[in-house]
Amino acid sequence: MHSLSVVIGALPSILSGSLVTLGIVFAALGIGFVLGLSLAIVQVYGNAWQRALVHVYIWFFRGFPILVLLFLGYGLFVALGLPVKPFLISCVVLGLTSTAYQSQIFRGAILSLRPGQMQAARALGMRDGQAIRSIVIPQALRLSIPGWSNEYSILLKDSAICFVLGTQDIMARTAFAAARTHEHLALYAAAGAVYLVLTLIIVKLLAKLEQRLHIPGYTSAGGETL
Repeated sequence: MHSLSVVIGALPSILSGSLVTLGIVFAALGIGFVLGLSLAIVQVYGNAWQRALVHVYIWFFRGFPILVLLFLGYGLFVALGLPVKPFLISCVVLGLTSTAYQSQIFRGAILSLRPGQMQAARALGMRDGQAIRSIVIPQALRLSIPGWSNEYSILLKDSAICFVLGTQDIMARTAFAAARTHEHLALYAAAGAVYLVLTLIIVKLLAKLEQRLHIPGYTSAGGETL
């Protein structure tokens, strides 16, 4: 009963920390979406040098642990004389990391489209840029929803590491309450439950969005149906 009362007492603080966590996750998703889509287009339609640069970027951010990248980002902010704000650093680092992964999600979606669509667009007199904006991207975004849903789940879990920089997220508030009350098991179980609920809610919403925007003739994995 004592553990339950401790959890109930700490729950408002943990839930307020979930707003910080979601802020980091959605900011990172937004950064990764804009930059990742751009990198995916370069990978598919760019020249050899452009593709090589994108490959180096992806190799770098996929090859380093998130914790190392967070400390590198912190050190870079200090070296450049930028405001050292843990929330901002977390958003930037996770966003740049998510860019690498989202670029591969969007690249796979673009490559899954029928190549004849670009040929037909050129035959109609459309420039490649127009065809990509009007034909390729709208379809690729729909096919990317399952992968994007998975990326949200990964970012949500990765955001738990950001408390090492001092962000007042779920983990930071849980760690503070656990250090004060010594009820580590109950409090971290409660934090895990909050993460689970946040995952299930957004993933369910994205699943509904996927069904609503489903492209006839394609499976949810992006392949053509028979």
